[in-house]
Amino acid sequence: MLDFSKNYFELLGLPVDYAADQEKLAGRYRELQRELHPDRFAGGSDQQRRLSMQASSHLNEAYSTLRDPLKRARYLLELKGADLGADHQTAHDPEFLMEQMELREELAAARNTPDPYQTISALVAGLDRRLEIMAEDMAGYLDQAAPEKLEAARELLLKMQFLRKLRQDAEQLEAELDEAL
Repeated sequence: MLDFSKNYFELLGLPVDYAADQEKLAGRYRELQRELHPDRFAGGSDQQRRLSMQASSHLNEAYSTLRDPLKRARYLLELKGADLGADHQTAHDPEFLMEQMELREELAAARNTPDPYQTISALVAGLDRRLEIMAEDMAGYLDQAAPEKLEAARELLLKMQFLRKLRQDAEQLEAELDEAL
């Protein structure tokens, strides 16, 4: 069974690194899932089935966390002892706060453009590019243990969360437009 005292990286046999090798992660996950899947313990004792279910659930949580760039950043910050505070915090960068308002206005206005799908698509493509760049920056911050780098990573995580939420809102608007057709 799994050693629940290990962090998610150790559990999946990966170095504790933001730039986790996604192929290795997926391969190791599949390997462990085959070993731990509750179906393998269907004929076992109640305790074996329960432990298998717990281990499988823990493994799924570890995989989900390490697979997602934002969850992985949050997890690494927690491992490094950074104070993440409440989820509802916002970034403190005044430029970014202004940009948030502009992006929200752009999304709201997209509904009334001649081609809302093209407007939304362009917005989403821009958000995806920004998130990729931020993920690269995050890797640089998290590779260093200096307190100011962890604070920069925490601030960047807040920005990434906003951009991902805006991306989800854009997809939701697109779905609403589809339903209206």
